[in-house]
Amino acid sequence: MVLKLVVMSLLVSLLPLGSALAAPADDPGLWLEEVTGKKALDWVAGQNQVSVGELSGSAEFKALDARFMDILNSDARIPGVEQIGDRYYNFWRDSKHERGIWRRTTLDEYRKAAPAWETVIDVDSLAKAEGQNWVWEGASAVAPEFRRCLVRLSRGGADATAVREFDLVTGSFVPDGFTLPESKSDASWIDQDRLYVGFAFDSSTMTTSGYARIVKEWRRGTPLSAATLVYEGQPGDVGVGAWHDDTPGFERDFVSRGITTYSNEQFLRRDGRLIRIGKPDDAESGTFREWLVIKLRTDWSVGGRTYPSGALIATRFEDFLAGKRDFDVLFEPTERSSLDGWSTTRSAILLEVLDNVRSRLYVVSHADGAWTRSAVAGLPEFGRISASPVDYRRSNEFWLTITDFLTPSSLSLGAVGGGPVEKLKQTPAFFDASRDTVSQHEAVSKDGTRIPYFEVGPARSQAKGEAPTLLTGYGGFEVSELPAYNGTRGAGWLERGGVLVVANIRGGGEFGPRWHQAGVKADRHRVYEDFIAVAEDLLRRGVTTPKRLGCIGGSNGGLLVGNMLTMRPDLFGAIVCQAPLLDMKRYHMLLAGASWMGEYGDPDDPKQWEFIRTWSPYQNVRKDVKYPRTLFTSSTRDDRVHPGHARKMVARMKEQGHDVLYYENVEGGHAGAANNRQRAFMGALAYTFLWKQLGGVAGTGPR
Repeated sequence: MVLKLVVMSLLVSLLPLGSALAAPADDPGLWLEEVTGKKALDWVAGQNQVSVGELSGSAEFKALDARFMDILNSDARIPGVEQIGDRYYNFWRDSKHERGIWRRTTLDEYRKAAPAWETVIDVDSLAKAEGQNWVWEGASAVAPEFRRCLVRLSRGGADATAVREFDLVTGSFVPDGFTLPESKSDASWIDQDRLYVGFAFDSSTMTTSGYARIVKEWRRGTPLSAATLVYEGQPGDVGVGAWHDDTPGFERDFVSRGITTYSNEQFLRRDGRLIRIGKPDDAESGTFREWLVIKLRTDWSVGGRTYPSGALIATRFEDFLAGKRDFDVLFEPTERSSLDGWSTTRSAILLEVLDNVRSRLYVVSHADGAWTRSAVAGLPEFGRISASPVDYRRSNEFWLTITDFLTPSSLSLGAVGGGPVEKLKQTPAFFDASRDTVSQHEAVSKDGTRIPYFEVGPARSQAKGEAPTLLTGYGGFEVSELPAYNGTRGAGWLERGGVLVVANIRGGGEFGPRWHQAGVKADRHRVYEDFIAVAEDLLRRGVTTPKRLGCIGGSNGGLLVGNMLTMRPDLFGAIVCQAPLLDMKRYHMLLAGASWMGEYGDPDDPKQWEFIRTWSPYQNVRKDVKYPRTLFTSSTRDDRVHPGHARKMVARMKEQGHDVLYYENVEGGHAGAANNRQRAFMGALAYTFLWKQLGGVAGTGPR
């Protein structure tokens, strides 16, 4: 089982939502950070009216919105499942279930084209009965009975959740069962009568990032106030968590202290005491049966040997605790290959490898005193391949998902040593891709680094230089931008004759930790130089022109395109900036911003502010510069990235006389939308805006 820091949701603003904020001379828009303040919401309503009025009135918008709804609600979508006991559970939204249903079936039924499903929880009915805008956030069951589970619900899609115990046999919430009020606290099973609870209820139990600072063991039948302290972190930590590994024969308990975004301490909880696992603080670690598995972020010299950054190494867990430092190397990166992820089945480890941003899948197992590695055969040369165990505790089966830009995604069932994979499901074609091709190219960044990117679009030569082109990327937190089939993007952009470009810039994980580390803090300018290099390469190759080139990005990707707005407005004809960070002077004071200082730096440190200020869009937008028209979007219920970032940027740009649009969804959390109706509407807004600004070119348009 992979050990990981329990990912806890992020706190609603550290300031009371309605508190009065003094507006310093250099930030007169500070009042817009009052998330639910009347003045701020009145301003939002006015901006929404303008944006919706301009973009949603046409017949083209209505047709696109309706088509997006058909795609998002399609019964032919792949219903991903999770095995709990002997049943397979799926969460599903469609036109009849706006908020969704949690349902289950058997594997034999699931193999059918139209499985028979049993509804377990109807979120629409629950929300109506309780008068709450509940959004499903998941459930986790306790082994070995798999009868009881913890259900998580949020209001409006926020990260804060309410936790309730549910009985899968009776199909009802458990009277006097485990419950937690809506908060950023986290809970996980130890056994049927005990939980680990990460407390994040108030300032005394939270870190400055809004994560849990205290972990306790809570026993059934006792008040939460009587829970036993397991571990207490420091206020400046990112967060702490604990969990139980229930692998039969290898049951263990762990505690993790997140020191920064990329460093943590991990402990084995045994016989009432904590034993620190002596890995490098910046390494990830996990267990697989009797093995300790470590993924390195930096080189590690230990036991007379040096293991490189990005390597996956393993040793026997008890030997490691006893002080031995002999490791076997399960994966070692090259200049253009990296480990994208790893997971375990009952008797093997699955490795997802990127080779020049192309996926490969390997099975690693240990027998007769040695590790062996073999490639999973029969997989495509091009696209994204990902694997996940069906039940890592007891089964060697795994789900295999294959996707690329133009081929509808498929889901198969494989087994370690079990022969060819069994294809179970495939997404239908949601858009016409018959005239499109996918190619891979490289741009050269300012410092000479080769930056790969994918180009998807019409194969016809006459499209060169005149087809609207949409460039996207992310460039942060070691997140890789990989091929994926997206029905709404295909219908809203590619099918209409647009070109899509996905940039694999630094800050991401495409080439392992070094690719990410090359774009953090003082080196973050490289992320933006890489993206600019890809844009310039598209112009050099004659793919498009500045007036036909747009870019889109969300969250950290919103910061990316926000910097394209302020750094190189001459390169783009339109920008869509979604749920963005933009005010990097105050980002660490808002919501979970403090947890990202390992990525961006500390703006309160004058030396670090010197480099941060160069890529803080809110501080760099100018009255006397001509900017491409931009649509900013956010969510009132986003309690991860504060909507104040986008609000303040729009207000400042409008005060300077720039023509920008803003739309804020009331629900949705950081995802921007809480249901398919909202997702379709916001998607239609974005693509209508982009096509209006970049499209309408001779030789392009719907096919």
